[in-house]
Amino acid sequence: MKFSELNLEPSLLSAIEKLGYAECTPIQAASIPPILEGRDVAGLAQTGTGKTAAFVIPLMDRILKGRLSQENMTDEQKLELQKRSLTDWRAQNFVLVLVPTRELAEQVQDNIIKLGEDCGLRGFAIYGGTGYDRQKDALKNGVEFIVATPGRLIDLYKENVVDLKQVRAIVFDEADRMFDMGFKDDMKFILQRVPRERHFLVYSATLNFDVLNTAYQFGADPVEVNVSKDQPRAENVKDEIFHVGNSDKPQYLVSILKKHNPKQAIVFSNFKANVERIAQYLSDNGVPAMGISSLLTQAQRTRVMDQFKAENEKNILVATDVAARGLDIKGVDLVVNFELPMDAESYVHRIGRTGRAGAEGRAVSLVSDRDVDSLSRVEDYLKHKLEIGWMEDSDLIKDLKPFPREDRGRSFDGGGRGGDRPQGGRGGPRRDGPPGRGGPRRDGPPGAGRGGERRGPRDQRDQRDTRDNRDRRDVRGPAVASGPRAEGKPDIRGNEPRRQGAKPGQGPRPQQNGQQRRPAIHGKGPNKDPNYRGARAAYKGPPRKGDPVAQGSVVKKVAGFFKKLFGESAESKKKT
Repeated sequence: MKFSELNLEPSLLSAIEKLGYAECTPIQAASIPPILEGRDVAGLAQTGTGKTAAFVIPLMDRILKGRLSQENMTDEQKLELQKRSLTDWRAQNFVLVLVPTRELAEQVQDNIIKLGEDCGLRGFAIYGGTGYDRQKDALKNGVEFIVATPGRLIDLYKENVVDLKQVRAIVFDEADRMFDMGFKDDMKFILQRVPRERHFLVYSATLNFDVLNTAYQFGADPVEVNVSKDQPRAENVKDEIFHVGNSDKPQYLVSILKKHNPKQAIVFSNFKANVERIAQYLSDNGVPAMGISSLLTQAQRTRVMDQFKAENEKNILVATDVAARGLDIKGVDLVVNFELPMDAESYVHRIGRTGRAGAEGRAVSLVSDRDVDSLSRVEDYLKHKLEIGWMEDSDLIKDLKPFPREDRGRSFDGGGRGGDRPQGGRGGPRRDGPPGRGGPRRDGPPGAGRGGERRGPRDQRDQRDTRDNRDRRDVRGPAVASGPRAEGKPDIRGNEPRRQGAKPGQGPRPQQNGQQRRPAIHGKGPNKDPNYRGARAAYKGPPRKGDPVAQGSVVKKVAGFFKKLFGESAESKKKT
């Protein structure tokens, strides 16, 4: 199907021809006619097949037809116009396009600007990471298309900058990705506030049940347009895998890039902290590369993308999945997966960055033992085994600078599922000691850090008692043979026994009144008494009335008093 057969507005058709478009792609030919008729559409197609133009072109045509005057029209022409237009279009109305990433927002905005240049239709992208003022000014001046990430759109809505009641059509581009990224609640928040009679469109390379269920929940009745039921990836992309050791991935990466010498290439990593390390490693070994991830500011990300798209020596882009969705970068002829993604759909989107618009592309994945589970999911999704590649030993570059170390000072260990932490543990790598979840042990005895043996309050009390109460125990006499101080043995700190108040080396305090010293038993309680039951139990308080111990003590005292009193008088009578 040709665009000239769609009965588009002349100004729009002129802009399409200036861009060099004549024939519709399969997804465009299948979805543009029902959109022109005002029907909701759920479009499913491989990445790189022209999905953006598939909804921008018909929506622009509907806006332009809605602005036409119906004077001097027959009833039949008016009926046809109302069917193919957004009737009663007003200056404050707009089409809302929701996207998951900032880069995709910029790309959709560029397409809108190019297609709407001759039509007088404007578009503006709003997303996080940039200032609010410029975005507020653009929205106040009025635009026909707002391309937005959900978070920033909701912020502007709450500040009364965006009026969602003025939405005449809403588009979810890469909707499944938005669900994966946690935007489901934001999408529902927005759908609850736009008019119920709006035009509803949703596009993606992999359309899941949750997306369609949400559409039905909010009154949409989309026509499913699926041009990839039996073909989850593009035909003109040749993908293969290399089974390598995890530590051999850096060497294979450089060797593959130098062997194929791509015009433009994208290297994907699962971990954002690995992006800069891979880019630095490639640059150090004569392959200029740049990295892009969510760790960069929006200005830095924009600058990196501009440099990558321009014709220069920096033709290698290292990225996370933030660059895998929706980006239309012409000329990418090689994609390398440094690690296989966790889900199969992301694999399809990654390799879809090459082989776009009918060009030939190649995708290579480095598979180690850590990628086996991901490989199984990808092959199950594709319904066939991936071709196994082989590289001759002569093609492997041997003289390479080492892979950059991490910030924590460890060399590359592959980046397992634990993120960028070599050990893969949730607590991060430990600086010493065996790997574990307790975090780094600093120094000192067990119990000093979270990763060591726990030391409870009683243990601490015992340690204090060993230091502070040693001298008080000395007043009870010398230790028996089983004690640590018996026969002049040193105490637990290795010191000679000493008496209270004496200087080190003066020895223990001598016995008083023949009293034996209590053995210094290593047991419970502050006095190392195995029968100790805690401080509360050790202190019994003052004698209480009725206490047998207290009564016995009183009786003994009274008996002693009378014995002393009457005993002396009896002895004096005997003497006399």
